[in-house]
Amino acid sequence: MHFPQPPFLFSKICRNAMITGCFFAIALPLGGLSTTSNAAESVPPAPISYVDVADLVTGAPYVIKARVLKAQKVNAAPVPGGATPRNYLLLTVQVEALIRGEGGIAPVISFLTADTGNKAFPRKKQAVLLFARPGARAGEVQLVSRNALQPWSQELESHTRAVTAEVLKNDSPPAITGIGDAFHIAGTIQGEGETQIFLKTATGAPVSLSIVRRPGQPAHWGVSLGEIVDEAAVPPSRESLLWYRLACGLAPQLPAESTRTLPVLDAEAARRDYALVIESLGRCDRTL
Repeated sequence: MHFPQPPFLFSKICRNAMITGCFFAIALPLGGLSTTSNAAESVPPAPISYVDVADLVTGAPYVIKARVLKAQKVNAAPVPGGATPRNYLLLTVQVEALIRGEGGIAPVISFLTADTGNKAFPRKKQAVLLFARPGARAGEVQLVSRNALQPWSQELESHTRAVTAEVLKNDSPPAITGIGDAFHIAGTIQGEGETQIFLKTATGAPVSLSIVRRPGQPAHWGVSLGEIVDEAAVPPSRESLLWYRLACGLAPQLPAESTRTLPVLDAEAARRDYALVIESLGRCDRTL
């Protein structure tokens, strides 16, 4: 999943000489700096979907649980060729847990985020989750999107940790980047047939779909991860990483290129079977 480059970077604050890898960099020149009020009452964070969590985790080499120490308003000058100037907050947070990331992180970090005018978030002492990636230079990290700062909740942390664990597995399903060739073999009796559809992935690892139809039985489909198409393959569980890869990575319709070598009737059968897979997977329900 590709995220647009946000105009803000983590900043390096070396407060402990025993800690290495502190961060300092701000992408925009700063004007006046003023302290924001943190008197707003606590409000429960709005839930975000599994897809939103998966988007953030899969796009973030660093996933951090932290607590807000202070927030300062920043008058940011416009970036040459960039969008209209906006107000930002310079947040300083205490790191409580590094859920994902290699090499450690400074105990206290600061970063810029858009000032939405919402006094309830972020506020002093509030727990947050950050989704970040390394910056352009050594010692810098960058939020992966404008939604990469989220108010913490136990439910969100649990979902985040579960997705992170799936992403870090050795056999983690790869991102789907396209659809390869489709094949269909008609059976010996009417209503019988099998379709195989090979998918393109970000890592080059093989992934394929198989759809089997038998007279008098519901159509059955499954997904195989590996060179061998598993006849016992089943659909992925909803709100699993494999489901996310398929539901959010597959095109809504089978491309004509995938059936270019098939006879007309076989091509129609392959398109029908692919539509069954898309319907079974359901919506890629993003809310952010």
